[in-house]
Amino acid sequence: MNAVGIDVSKGKSMVAVLRPLGVVVAKPFEVGHTASELGKLSAFLKSLDGETKVIMEHTGRYYEPVAQAIHDQGLFVSAVNPLLIREYGGNSLRRVKTDKADARKIARYALDNWAELREYTPMDIIRYELKTLNRQFHLTSRNRTACSNNLVSLLDQSFPGANRWFQSPTRKDGSQKWVDFAMAFWHVDCVRGVSRAAFTERYRKWCKRHRYNFSAEKAEQIHREAREMIALVPKSATTKLLIQEAAAQLLSLSCTAEILRAEMNHMAAELPEYPVVMGMCGIGTSLGPQLMAEIGDIRRFAGKQSLVAFAGVDPMPNQSGMKNSRSNRSSKRGSPCLRKTLFNIMTVLLRNAPLDEHLYQFLDRKRAEGKPYYVYMTAGANKFLRIYYGKVRDHLAALVIPLHDTTSADPQ
Repeated sequence: MNAVGIDVSKGKSMVAVLRPLGVVVAKPFEVGHTASELGKLSAFLKSLDGETKVIMEHTGRYYEPVAQAIHDQGLFVSAVNPLLIREYGGNSLRRVKTDKADARKIARYALDNWAELREYTPMDIIRYELKTLNRQFHLTSRNRTACSNNLVSLLDQSFPGANRWFQSPTRKDGSQKWVDFAMAFWHVDCVRGVSRAAFTERYRKWCKRHRYNFSAEKAEQIHREAREMIALVPKSATTKLLIQEAAAQLLSLSCTAEILRAEMNHMAAELPEYPVVMGMCGIGTSLGPQLMAEIGDIRRFAGKQSLVAFAGVDPMPNQSGMKNSRSNRSSKRGSPCLRKTLFNIMTVLLRNAPLDEHLYQFLDRKRAEGKPYYVYMTAGANKFLRIYYGKVRDHLAALVIPLHDTTSADPQ
């Protein structure tokens, strides 16, 4: 019975091997994340007498090459939530933070929880790439929001309110009407500096060039309101540079986001649960792939409660003696990207209000009862995940697909 604790860091790891009763099989030693060194480590672990289990923290992406290399050698590998290791006291009052101490602590955790350790199973290449795409999509979306706010702030100084005239949705190429308008008419004097007829003609040609619908009433409204606006900065080359560069940056990020969104949908369509997920209410070609990317293979969860806990939308019990709180906060110890996607799905349901949808009826009932916003949104996300788990699990069971099908994709 050998417990191998690996404290993973970038490029290298610290390894400690312990047995019950504090027997030290190997003092902590350092291993680089190279094929040769990880191969030597696997050979050493396989040479040990008795059953061997390797445990490491599920930290970012640093642990993945180590877990993959050891798993491919036929050894038992378990990647646990770092919070479990952090809260594991190890029967000591001392607070020691070194790689060697952490490796020994992880090994002791493995010995104390030997029977409950869950084996690491690598994702197939489609799910791995889909999750990577989703994380890049979320990063791009955050940057796009920041750039959008920056452009609006700049326009408030040169052309106040220019972003409120157009409500057209983002095109597939990432372009937006109000951003294109800001590129061409970057200062209020670009509009009010000419006559209404001249601006209307220029606006018509601009709409035709960018394939937007032209409205003479809209052109008249813009020209009329522009004459009443107060610009804080002059119509200068510097102002033009700031506005157009900010708009170009926003358009570039928006284009990247739409490319990633399309690629995610194309890749998610290759997964077996795609038709079931896309058939659920509130799911579209954007939120569906995001949901599948963050959840992964549903069969890696022991039950629907495990999926709810993974998302961090499970209420934390609070009972002690005569106290038994019935209204508790959610744990929020799971995937923040998954929680954001779930909240977006709940928002879509509330916005579309499908009266024949059970989940919307549940949300509407909680809202009518006077529950706070985050309470009924979290409760709806909890209920949605339970429905998702049941539908996808039954669908995959009917298809009889192995947990990690490697016939269509090589494992990462």
